[in-house]
Amino acid sequence: MVLWGTLVNTFAIILGGIMGLALPKLSQGIKATVMQGLGLAVAVQGVTMALKTNNLLIVIGSLVIGGVLGELLKVEQGLEKLGVQLEGFVGSRAKGKVAAGFVSTTLIYCVGAMAILGSIDSGVRLNHDMLYTKSMLDGFSAIIFASTLGVGVLFSSLPVLLYQGAIALSATLITSLISPGMLEAITAELTSVGGILIIGIGLNILEIKKINVANLLPSVVVAALLVPLVSYFS
Repeated sequence: MVLWGTLVNTFAIILGGIMGLALPKLSQGIKATVMQGLGLAVAVQGVTMALKTNNLLIVIGSLVIGGVLGELLKVEQGLEKLGVQLEGFVGSRAKGKVAAGFVSTTLIYCVGAMAILGSIDSGVRLNHDMLYTKSMLDGFSAIIFASTLGVGVLFSSLPVLLYQGAIALSATLITSLISPGMLEAITAELTSVGGILIIGIGLNILEIKKINVANLLPSVVVAALLVPLVSYFS
């Protein structure tokens, strides 16, 4: 089943989120310290991913073009608006908390090499091993995120289902259009751009600087287009 790995990943986030919400109420001091630890871990993960690039100019160009597109499309505002609507749906009294949890964890779970490569592997070879591994990581992190950020973490499972499911279903077409070498090159730059976005999420969690990470999301698509373009003209 092509979507099996994605379904497992979605369920893992929901289960982890429910477990996190069921944890005993933690003191503000504990929550603050845990969130700082998570912020640092997320930032380190981002740095590791960002260093995967083989062409820094593509990464920079992707961020510039993608940032402009994101601002014009108002991606961040759209996601925050959706988060606010979810707050109304669940009747949350913590204004902005559901939106923050939804946006942050959606980006963390969707932007990364494992999400892309795992979904492609599921679609092409029906091999779900990478998404199984991602499911374990996402599930455990969802426990921590939900215990500190709240119910918004559970809603991030829907974008994961749609995003990874779409990649898995279109994987056969993608792999028939490009060579394995080009796929590897594209993945490297996608990973690097995604890593930089995740660093931004880490900085947001640490409350060092508010970065409109969602408005930089188009950079991932731009990177996927720039790699073959640069390769063609080089």
